[in-house]
Amino acid sequence: MKKLTYQDMLDLVDGAAIFSAGGGGSPEEGYRIADSLASEGFIVELIPPSEVPDDARVVNFACVGATTVVDYDSNAALKTLKTLEEYAGFSVFATIPVELGGFNTLTAIDVAARRGVPVVDADGAGRSVPEIQLKVYTIDNIALAPMIIADLHGRNIVIVTETISSMAGEQIARALAAQWNNSAYTARRILTGVQVKTSPIQLTLSRAIQIGRLLRKAVEPVKAILRETGSYELFEGIVDEVEKKTDAGFTFINIKLHGTNKFEGTKFELKVKNEVLASYRNGKLVALAPDIITPVNPETSKCVTAERIEKKDKLMILGLPAPQKWRTVKGLELWQDTLQRAHIHERYKPIEESTAPS
Repeated sequence: MKKLTYQDMLDLVDGAAIFSAGGGGSPEEGYRIADSLASEGFIVELIPPSEVPDDARVVNFACVGATTVVDYDSNAALKTLKTLEEYAGFSVFATIPVELGGFNTLTAIDVAARRGVPVVDADGAGRSVPEIQLKVYTIDNIALAPMIIADLHGRNIVIVTETISSMAGEQIARALAAQWNNSAYTARRILTGVQVKTSPIQLTLSRAIQIGRLLRKAVEPVKAILRETGSYELFEGIVDEVEKKTDAGFTFINIKLHGTNKFEGTKFELKVKNEVLASYRNGKLVALAPDIITPVNPETSKCVTAERIEKKDKLMILGLPAPQKWRTVKGLELWQDTLQRAHIHERYKPIEESTAPS
């Protein structure tokens, strides 16, 4: 196991946000979690999946809700995890983040440190995702329930003993989040050590820390990130229009930009449901989820989460290839369903093909 320093946690926030597709919660809230853990003297340990005992129990932890809600209560989050332990009758060996994001990844680290257990160097998506069923565990038929859902301060706690499907679990959690100011904590998907070694996307937290370190140290951080992740610069420009609404536990945003520098004379559009799901240049599809479309600040090279984008902002849009597991038939079927419900009907084409010179 590796003990994470305060700087490691800050780098993790910045690196995970690059994989967030403009979602995953506010990095500023992630920084606050890191500040609290460091100032209160908690030890944060990162364990590789290969070192998790086969019979261990590992719990996925995250917040669910609209990305415009920014608040967090460590005590209530920890209470959510402990409720699952009490209900299921086991002691958790470790937690694992459900996704990569500047805030949501840190919630799993926070409850692990406060519970006195490590966090696994892996996650359930390799990016941020808008819905609970969009996890690689669904591809592997790993049960979502039992699942504990709690409100922001742990005053309302619901135990979901069983669901007919992961999609049903998404609907239950989203409905409760919508009632509780569009935010809820969830402890769910109990993995065995055997499953931890095979199902989630492996070693993603250490990779995110490496990316965060590059952002902090590289002379030209965007170029360094493009090289390190095999990603693409999709666009650079200025925001002309932002349409935003929060509804049913989601943040929906449509963003239009005009190009600058080498993209002068072009238009660009982003469609967002918590995360950026699709991007278009001059009306033509450029990138589509599950590939990762992340807005960044061209001066700092750090992610700008979609809910914080405003008119006249300068942005650079990066496109990162999705983890290979999402590009399987089952993975793409999950995403196609989500995209269609977001009124996005284009068929998936890998980003390296859609960005290739014609």
